[in-house]
Amino acid sequence: MKGNYKFLLLALLIAFASCSFTSKTFDDPDKDKLLIQLITYVLDQGHFEPQELNDDFSANVFEDYLNQLDPFKRYFYASDIEEFEVYKDQLDDQIKAYDVSFFNISHQRLLTRIEESKKLYTDILEKPFDFSKSETYSSEYKKLTYVKTKREMKERWRQQLKFSTIANYDDALVQRDTDLEANNLPESVFSAEKDKTKSTDNKSLKEVEKESRAATKRSLDELYDFIEDRQRKDWFAVYINAIVEEFDPHTFYFAPEDKDRFDVAMSGNFEGIGARLQKKMDVIMVNEIISGGPAWRQNELEVGDQILKVKQEDEEKPVNIVGMRLDDAIKFIKGPKGTIVTLTLKKVDGTVQDIEITRDIVELEETYAKSSTVIKDDKKFGVINLPKFYINFEDYNKRNAASDIKQEIIRLKEEGIQGLVLDLRNNGGGSLQTVVDIAGLFIEDGPVVQVKTTGEPKEVLKDKDKAIVWDGPLVIMVNELSASASEILAAAMQDYKRAIVIGSKQTYGKGTVQNVLDLNRMVRNNSNGDMGALKFTTQKFYRINGGSTQLEGVKSDVVVPDRYSYINIGEKDQDNPLPWDKIDAVDYDLWGNYFDYDTTISKSKERMAANEQLKLIDANAKWIKKIRDREIYSLNYNDYKKEMELNGEEAKRFEKLSEYKTDLTFSSLPYELSLMEKDSILKEKRKRWHQSLAKDVYIEEALNVLNDLKMTYAIKNKVANVKN
Repeated sequence: MKGNYKFLLLALLIAFASCSFTSKTFDDPDKDKLLIQLITYVLDQGHFEPQELNDDFSANVFEDYLNQLDPFKRYFYASDIEEFEVYKDQLDDQIKAYDVSFFNISHQRLLTRIEESKKLYTDILEKPFDFSKSETYSSEYKKLTYVKTKREMKERWRQQLKFSTIANYDDALVQRDTDLEANNLPESVFSAEKDKTKSTDNKSLKEVEKESRAATKRSLDELYDFIEDRQRKDWFAVYINAIVEEFDPHTFYFAPEDKDRFDVAMSGNFEGIGARLQKKMDVIMVNEIISGGPAWRQNELEVGDQILKVKQEDEEKPVNIVGMRLDDAIKFIKGPKGTIVTLTLKKVDGTVQDIEITRDIVELEETYAKSSTVIKDDKKFGVINLPKFYINFEDYNKRNAASDIKQEIIRLKEEGIQGLVLDLRNNGGGSLQTVVDIAGLFIEDGPVVQVKTTGEPKEVLKDKDKAIVWDGPLVIMVNELSASASEILAAAMQDYKRAIVIGSKQTYGKGTVQNVLDLNRMVRNNSNGDMGALKFTTQKFYRINGGSTQLEGVKSDVVVPDRYSYINIGEKDQDNPLPWDKIDAVDYDLWGNYFDYDTTISKSKERMAANEQLKLIDANAKWIKKIRDREIYSLNYNDYKKEMELNGEEAKRFEKLSEYKTDLTFSSLPYELSLMEKDSILKEKRKRWHQSLAKDVYIEEALNVLNDLKMTYAIKNKVANVKN
């Protein structure tokens, strides 16, 4: 990857354990200590802004770690925290000495408290809640203090459990009334206890309350089943991340299983059977069959099937996975392409049977770019949605975002499109290399992004290919969740005046570059098992105009309100973000064309100001902010119900949002239509996508902008030809 010279040099030197590079050896037999040694060394040598390990750093780690362990303050007591406080200014020294004493003490205490809390919530939920009592519940957990006594802990749990249960209780009563109206039942089926509450099955309010408590308990039992599956190494990863996240919000330690998931997310594919699994209590269940995968093609595995045993093709006996951790079970089920795995299933109908599945590469279709055509004012336009900048880090020649976008544009051009929308909304970023390559599809050549490494001269990443795949009108759509690579592309196209950016006031504001280092490469003769990987910030990137997108993001040419407008979700709202700064601009030439961007933007702003749907979206965003900021809730059912009814009445104002529909019709490209003939799941996914596009006011305006750009091009081009 371009711009990563320093990092690559570091990694290579580490890999070869060169004595000229360091006198350190990484061979501690204690895996925990070894992991801290590796991570602190890498961050000190390779992080863009290494942190000084001092008492302030220690205090921050202390607070963040405990907050991650017990955010709702329902495990630890004040006495526990008082005991832990001894370590508050010592963690920096412990980290330097690879000492894990604090983790050991806090981890063991946590396990004890979790076990105590399980009995606590079980006991509380055995007794009825009095929903006629006047009391309130605060959801502002950051303002809570740690309790001092068991009585106080029980009361905290009681309030939290009552708050959870009252919602179940209200849902049950609403359902009773709905069922009554649907069945038009007479008064004779009302509760024998004369509670005046309508019922379809003679349930009393006491029975409904009991069932509501049972539902709360089931949810907690499932949560605690997940907690009990966590091993010491999982909790240690929490401690490690409390340390590394003090460097910046995007530095993160991946435990081995997490690294696998990261690789899948970035590449969009994996080798296995093509099914998403979940654990429910002790049972591993099929949650989804991935379209196009081996299980989908074989058509024997079904959603809801329970996997009891797994047998590899070279083994005589299967492995029983009932009660196994989900991550461990997946290791048995996944495997290399071409190998056969036998699953013993308890089918949805209760029967038990064995099925064989030949593993293959499974592509996650929702990761990849997809495109559509649409007619607007007798003009055909194209829409490409890019969920992330995906890449296979081991082989760039394999499927990646840049090559897919190029292919989609070529296909759209074959359909005769006159303008293109590139939708980067909710795109959290990905590969820097693919950004440069995608930018090159829209410009002849030139710089795309500047990259700065601490202590090194800046590097300018350029598109060197003079070929242009799309030279027509271009609109890029963004929102507050468009981050990193999305911001690089949007910024470059904006600086070149190559595209109009439509979306939120600003994008996410992540102007940093991370690299992932396999920690196993740093250890000779490793006998500690998989050490995982470290993602850490090595660089900052800058626009070609010199400005950073860090914190400030990319400001849209046309600002449109959305549901996130008043919610703090950007980089500036994270802990420990790196600061904004700027560097010198580089030389670049504005896009030479006949598009009148200023007039087009002005006309779009006029439409936005008059658009009733957008006014309603803005009002809805303010209401969502109000609801999110609420901290106090009544635990008296009559008061709770009144509050819910008021919210319901206010929410009715926004029902029209879902009713909005344009007169636009979106169509898949010919190659996809042929695929859909054999793939009903893909057909349904595209149908839903097209339906959502037809109800999308932002897409509608993007197409309006494309239409205006096309018109200004025709006018200015004609004028230019007359002058010539």
